[in-house]
Amino acid sequence: MKASELRTKDVKELQEQLLALRQEQVNLRIQKALGQLSRPHRFQEIRRDIARIKTVLNEKARAGE
Repeated sequence: MKASELRTKDVKELQEQLLALRQEQVNLRIQKALGQLSRPHRFQEIRRDIARIKTVLNEKARAGE
């Protein structure tokens, strides 16, 4: 997911996507605790995607959108 793609979305879509990513992050943590984690690289991807979304949301908030 690229920041340029995120900037074209509105705030509500970004918040929904952020919520979905956080839920996926929780599910991965549960899988890790149970020893069923099949894609450990996904932790880093999700963490970075969350950071990108938060950055774009802050940019939009400062711009007054």
